[in-house]
Amino acid sequence: LTEVYSSSPALGRYFRSAQVISFSNESSTVVYQLVFSVPPSTEGFMENSMNPDFIRNILHQNIYDED
Repeated sequence: LTEVYSSSPALGRYFRSAQVISFSNESSTVVYQLVFSVPPSTEGFMENSMNPDFIRNILHQNIYDED
């Protein structure tokens, strides 16, 4: 995750860290925390760039690009 987000043209400059919060072998589930440093009150930044769907799609795109 660190490599994916730190090299992202859209979010790389804001990305600070990724940390696994919990992991389950039974269900193959990982819960992780992403930390970003965002600019103060930039109009639309939080609604667009920090939108959970947008952040998730960056990871999806990276996975598709590797296939």
